[in-house]
Amino acid sequence: QVQLVESGGGLVRAGASLSLSCAASGSVASIYTMGWYRQAPGKQRELVAAATTSGNTPYADSVKGRFTISRGDAKNTVYLQMSSLRPEDTAVYYCFGSTGSYRYPGYWGQGTQVTVSS
Repeated sequence: QVQLVESGGGLVRAGASLSLSCAASGSVASIYTMGWYRQAPGKQRELVAAATTSGNTPYADSVKGRFTISRGDAKNTVYLQMSSLRPEDTAVYYCFGSTGSYRYPGYWGQGTQVTVSS
């Protein structure tokens, strides 16, 4: 089993920056992909960004150029640096882990709220 613990998030104004981090514990050697999904009220959960141990980093089109994802040296942590935040980035952000593609997340964090005011 894998446990994911997130930190970061909060309330910021449009244009500000914010960082999220997520640490995995347990059977972390099985994790290939880590990243973030988000879910806004009334909307489906969507991928924000992912990072594989082989260095692939897919991003949602809406965050390209503004968000940067990275894995820690030990590969059991993942960070999301968010800049130029917009009100439409407001959502609950969920860290995930997968033994394969980001399309099949098997492990989830508890979620952290990000609110961007205009």
